[in-house]
Amino acid sequence: MHPEPEVATDDATPPAADEATALLTRTASGDQRAFSDLYDLIAPRMLGLVRHVLKDHAQSEEVVQEVLLEVWQTASHFDPNRGKAVTWMLTMAHRRAIDRVRSAQASRDRDTKIGIRDLGRDVDTVSETVEISIEHKRVEKAMARLSDLQRQAVELAYYGGYTQSEVAEMLNIPLGTVKTRLRDGLIRLRTELGVAS
Repeated sequence: MHPEPEVATDDATPPAADEATALLTRTASGDQRAFSDLYDLIAPRMLGLVRHVLKDHAQSEEVVQEVLLEVWQTASHFDPNRGKAVTWMLTMAHRRAIDRVRSAQASRDRDTKIGIRDLGRDVDTVSETVEISIEHKRVEKAMARLSDLQRQAVELAYYGGYTQSEVAEMLNIPLGTVKTRLRDGLIRLRTELGVAS
């Protein structure tokens, strides 16, 4: 006669689930050691679940860290009468992973819509080139109406990219004189170009 095989009942709770519930309950009271043990117990399983959803290891680790922080902060919300601690934590992780996927998809959709919207716009480069050329000629005419000293200061400061102190040093004149020449030259340019100040 052979002994009958044992049949697992639904009431059997795996030891890890009991341990997780006990650790989560202690974590809810602020027990850092219990949380550390809970972390060691659940993190690998949680990472596997999240990685299955996200595929990206770095993002998976980030989501697991976020969820475990949330577990630490909300452990007191867990009710052992409503379910197992492991299930509660893995559900949080799964939801967070799904949220991350949806967020990434929404971002890609936005980028695609913007790309499609901008794709249809033709740029009239000929018109743009003509406008730039006309504006350049207007500025050249206005610059020609400046005194030689004003034009020299403006060209060094704005076209040459030098600071006012560098212009003063290059021209061997006081800084105040450079500032005056630049101010007077810009006022004259505004007037010549018809720009309101």
